[in-house]
Amino acid sequence: MRLALERHGDSQGAAATGIEVEFAWAAPGTLALTYVVRGDIAALALPPPAASLRTDELWRHTCLEAFVGTVGDPGYYEFNLAPSGQWAAYRFGGYREGMADAADAVDPRIVTEASAERFTLRAVLALDALPDLARDAAWRLALSAVIEGADGRKSYWALAHPPGRADFHHADGFSHEITAAERA
Repeated sequence: MRLALERHGDSQGAAATGIEVEFAWAAPGTLALTYVVRGDIAALALPPPAASLRTDELWRHTCLEAFVGTVGDPGYYEFNLAPSGQWAAYRFGGYREGMADAADAVDPRIVTEASAERFTLRAVLALDALPDLARDAAWRLALSAVIEGADGRKSYWALAHPPGRADFHHADGFSHEITAAERA
């Protein structure tokens, strides 16, 4: 399934003109994500390739993100995927509460490619390895992106934005629901 991200009204950067995310189940409990950023790719601040390591504060620069939780449970996981190949995974007990490293998360195997008008990041999330996602329940999904231009200005993208400033953790952003049958 392919979903378009919406640009937040407070965004300043203009290098990205659109973002779509395609997701599919590579295997039961394994989510394959493909982020496609369109625009003037040379005007983006894309970090150089690095070792595929867990790294904090990736969201401060160009970072593609996924949030997933069980419907009806205030807890959720956050995945940060950087164009460098670095990544992070966190577990939250509720809205911005109880943040901890998601120790059970495995390397998402990030692959990127770029052309003049398109940047693509592919990642595979082994969600079945995460103990706090109920296997027999529906999951809620939020997809988002922070895009930094070479000029330092940023734009913020998400499936849905709450009123006010950009806030990817807000419940309004978890706008896509996935049933257990769809994940099988």
